[in-house]
Amino acid sequence: MGRGQLHRTVGLVIAVIAGTAAAILWAAVAAGGRAQAEGEPHGFILGVWNVLYSTNAPGARILGAAVALAVLLAAGVALLERRITTRSRRSANVRIAPLAPKIVMGATRGVYAGPVTVTVLIPAHNEEVSLPSTIASLRAQSHSPERIIVVADNCTDSTVEIARDAGVELYESVDNTKKKAGALNQVLKQILPRLGANDVVMVMDADTQLDDGFLGAAVNRFVDDRALMAVGGLFYGEEGHGVLGQFQRNEYLRYGREIKRRRGRVFVLTGTASLFRPVALRTIAEQRGDSLPGTKGDVYDTAALTEDNELTIALKSLGALMISPTACTVVTELMPTWSTLWAQRLRWQRGALENIGAYGVTSQTMRYWVQQLGIGYGVIALSAYLLLIFLMMFSLDVWIWFPFWLGLGGVFMIERVATVWKGGWRARILALTLFPELFFDMFLNVVYIKGIIDISLGRTANWKHVTRTNAAEAVKESA
Repeated sequence: MGRGQLHRTVGLVIAVIAGTAAAILWAAVAAGGRAQAEGEPHGFILGVWNVLYSTNAPGARILGAAVALAVLLAAGVALLERRITTRSRRSANVRIAPLAPKIVMGATRGVYAGPVTVTVLIPAHNEEVSLPSTIASLRAQSHSPERIIVVADNCTDSTVEIARDAGVELYESVDNTKKKAGALNQVLKQILPRLGANDVVMVMDADTQLDDGFLGAAVNRFVDDRALMAVGGLFYGEEGHGVLGQFQRNEYLRYGREIKRRRGRVFVLTGTASLFRPVALRTIAEQRGDSLPGTKGDVYDTAALTEDNELTIALKSLGALMISPTACTVVTELMPTWSTLWAQRLRWQRGALENIGAYGVTSQTMRYWVQQLGIGYGVIALSAYLLLIFLMMFSLDVWIWFPFWLGLGGVFMIERVATVWKGGWRARILALTLFPELFFDMFLNVVYIKGIIDISLGRTANWKHVTRTNAAEAVKESA
């Protein structure tokens, strides 16, 4: 199957593989036979509440097989990713991996390119409300950026005037119909030729505020390691938006914790705030249309719905070294309504699927394929779990407790609370209640299924933009 065909059928391929894996596991469990029933003894809770409980549990063989399978899968993915990363970093093939650390270190040995400077690009489409805070967070950094450029793209509000009044540089896109990626490509073609090797470019969203010390920590990383091509940020959700906001904050807390456990090895160089060496961006532009998807000369692939995810895969495909340090954190906007969250996540999901379809199955994309398959399998598992609970609730006259499964549920609940502990008491309480977050996960699963269906049927994706005002928040189609 060629890349073009895979791009069109990636959703179907993942759905079939995930469904087949679930069916095989179901068949294996069914073949194990039913555990010997030990009756349903009565018991009392606190001496008052009379309940029935069952000591039935899966057989030792099934439990052992499940644990072994989980450990082998996790270890296999980790070892494969480590091997791929190590091989990429040691590559000396300029044609295949021109940004590999070994090649970069060899080319820059004994060369001093001057101090590290930071040029910040802020793509902004109708961001009059959030832009002042974003600029203020940049100016409050212990290491101030040398240049701040607001990239105004088809703005119909006062974004342009606010940028001028703030005293930052302004670039207005010209006849751009390619959204954020198109606007960034225009300005990068203007500034990249004039940047030195240590004049790093930072791209950050206009609805994001950097935590103090972000730029200082990022610059130190570039100073300490001349092979480093990109530094990404860890993002956390802003306050507000009620329970829906807390769902998203918990989700981002868990993502940040996972990246910390991976010692900064990134899944995605987030568009909220990431820094790049000019050589990395120039190399991507040169490779577009050849080894990378897109149009030659463009840094960003304008066909990608999620340009940050696509750019990450492009850098990894070229052998680049990148990291998201724990000291580089930002606060980003949250979706205020279920409809805006739906639009955002559907774009993310469609973008992720389209990106791996465009790149095909390679060593650099293997981790992303496994991740999508894991999500697909999780959709099936969580749906089956909730369905069985509802069936039991409506089909049994008496509720029966299963100590084994309650024990597993308890372990799961502890994990949910522990992973958001740093988020404060609201985060902990929401995680402790368990089922609200499970239903939030189901919402995301429905988005995943919708993305699979849309990409499999070749439906055109819509780009939604959240426009904030002082009085209300609305969703509009971007111009």
